[in-house]
Amino acid sequence: MERTFAIIKPDAFKADQAGKILARIYAEGFKVVGLKKLYLSKVEAEGFYAVHRERPFFGELTDFMSSGPCVVMVLETAGAIKKWRDLMGATNPAQAAEGTLRREFGSSVGENATHGSDAPETAAFEIAYFFSGLELLS
Repeated sequence: MERTFAIIKPDAFKADQAGKILARIYAEGFKVVGLKKLYLSKVEAEGFYAVHRERPFFGELTDFMSSGPCVVMVLETAGAIKKWRDLMGATNPAQAAEGTLRREFGSSVGENATHGSDAPETAAFEIAYFFSGLELLS
């Protein structure tokens, strides 16, 4: 089994889509081993997205991610990282395949409903950023 990190972003939460996204996660066979609803502060968002600090979209991204509540999760299944990224779809909802979460719930590259780890090392960092080992259920 592999674990990955996922976020239901503030835009999806604000649009009352978090429950639908969570239902899809379960329907696709993921086991949710960690889940929290929280509000990221600007500083917490900057720490989480520090890898993008030099990118031109960093300020806009961290403003958005600290604009409202989100749901952070640890998902588990065989091939979880790829499976979650496939379910999310392309970063740009207009380019995402039919049936993907970003196609259905995202509205732009910046407000695309979900986030997911892109590699095992990224997943390890992202999971540890939000969850202690004691908070993860097997």
